[in-house]
Amino acid sequence: MKEVIIDTLIDSIKLLPFLFIAFLLIELFEHKFSEKSKEKLSNSKKIGPVIGSIFGIIPQCGFSVMATNLYATRIISIGTLIAVYLSTSDEMIPILIAEKAPVSLLLKILAIKLVVGMICGIIIDLVIKRKDKEDYHICEDDHCHCDAHFFKASVKHTFNIFIFVMVCTFIINSIMEFGGSDLLNKIFLKDNLFAPFLTSLIGLIPNCASSVILTELFLNKAISFASLIAGLLTGAGIGILVLFRTNKNKRENVFILLTVYFIGVIFGIILEIFTKIL
Repeated sequence: MKEVIIDTLIDSIKLLPFLFIAFLLIELFEHKFSEKSKEKLSNSKKIGPVIGSIFGIIPQCGFSVMATNLYATRIISIGTLIAVYLSTSDEMIPILIAEKAPVSLLLKILAIKLVVGMICGIIIDLVIKRKDKEDYHICEDDHCHCDAHFFKASVKHTFNIFIFVMVCTFIINSIMEFGGSDLLNKIFLKDNLFAPFLTSLIGLIPNCASSVILTELFLNKAISFASLIAGLLTGAGIGILVLFRTNKNKRENVFILLTVYFIGVIFGIILEIFTKIL
């Protein structure tokens, strides 16, 4: 156990500078472009899902919340909202950068989330008609400290993710030390067509936990690439949590939640089958 603790601390501390630099860049970008992205998304009409997916893959910590508030007041369509949820990129990016994962892997994940978000958003808008606008009262609290100084916010994000990564790493290292990789594979159904059902469910956890867990599991080869994608597609941060708080139509909220979940599952299974064929 002593070796597990030491290895966990060393592995986690190594990530600190990379995490801080990544979050610093994200905060700088968000402070500079958040208002522009909100304006673009609000003014988008038929191409809403395309615009939403493009802005979704850009690492802005409060974008899914912003889109949720715009949808709650019917400024954007349901297809645009779901496109944003599917493409949203969060702690997965800094974790992969900190772990020095290949750039090609990061670009592949973002490309898949972008394309899936666009396609599904457009199809949903074609099937479901838009509703009339309601009075616009956007929630200014996006739960990501955007009003704080970007340096202070970067430090806070880095510390929070560092702690969570350390906990996840400790759990995984402990399992690897005492149970082995076979146990992890059994728990998360690696290379099993049912695995996307589980990882998509993990992705729905309404905070940074989901993307951190999924990314660490993938990097430790406990889940497949297809299962990772399934979980990351459903990982919309706290967007869905805010949806249930701000949108009065609870049945509609459940529909959106289930739609996002099953899109993650379906594309995860498709990728799993495609991988096995190849």
